[in-house]
Amino acid sequence: MSTPFRHTEPLPPRSATGTVAEVYAQIALDFGIAAPATFVVLSSAPELLAPTWALMRESLIAGAGDRTGKELVALGVSLANKCPFCVDAHTVLLHATGDHALAERLARGEAPRNEEHARVLAWGRHTRVPGAALMPYPFPRAHAPAYLGTALTFHFINRIASALLTENLLPAGAQRLRAVRSLAGRTLARTVRRPARPGTALALLDHADPGEAPAWAGGTPVGLAYAALLRAALSGADLLDTDDQDLVEDVIQDWDGAHPPLDLRGLPDRRERPGARLALLAALAPYRITDEDVAAWRRPEHTDHCLVHLVAYGAFVAVDRIESALSAQIIHQAT
Repeated sequence: MSTPFRHTEPLPPRSATGTVAEVYAQIALDFGIAAPATFVVLSSAPELLAPTWALMRESLIAGAGDRTGKELVALGVSLANKCPFCVDAHTVLLHATGDHALAERLARGEAPRNEEHARVLAWGRHTRVPGAALMPYPFPRAHAPAYLGTALTFHFINRIASALLTENLLPAGAQRLRAVRSLAGRTLARTVRRPARPGTALALLDHADPGEAPAWAGGTPVGLAYAALLRAALSGADLLDTDDQDLVEDVIQDWDGAHPPLDLRGLPDRRERPGARLALLAALAPYRITDEDVAAWRRPEHTDHCLVHLVAYGAFVAVDRIESALSAQIIHQAT
């Protein structure tokens, strides 16, 4: 039987215990799907799974603002990152909000008719480019923590999904059929439209050292969730030696948001620096990670837990680059 997972073999959700089981329970309640593959694939690293869910929940689901608008941001980010799995997921979730005509226009590759929707979608797409002009916001300033958190959440989740999942949201790509998309969305409608109390996911986090919440989060639960995910994801740097860490961070510091060329020039050879190559691919083009890339890096001591952490590290170095440029822009606007 085929599975949606690439390069890892997560344990079946029914065998989950501890933090993983608690996260799955919240996902089922607040997201409406018992064990979505985007989270199951992180289950070998509960310390990553919990803050990833917390950031998504506290921004997209429980954060301030219109759910349709935040789904458009998530969709724009997913389009910019070339993540078909997530593009299809957010098209289905737009159906769940009741915006069926909008969902189908976007599924056909057409622009939204509503100018406000078009601006929000374009804003989400532009967030891939560090330093892109993202202000003034196409949404109320009071809703910025949730919208910014949503964008950053999916810059991370897109990379995890593209690296470690196949492209099919549903078996055999059934989500590409209009009737299936619509039906899937309608089954989630009640959950998507139900208000969620902010802060609930924070109880799942490791509070020993939550880290400093970013100023843009404005004291909302989004900030603590972001800080926790940053701390957990960047810990994956320990899987690389100092020279490889420096290479990854130097390349991403100079990154302009572009997708790498087909020949992947500028990336290290898998035979010479396989860990750095994997991390950089996770940051820049996770959909280009191959079985050969993973095999070149893996050693007997490299479990699925290690691979998930290395991919998460590369993914979050890119997220951090985007977030740092955005924070600098916000500070500049305020002075």
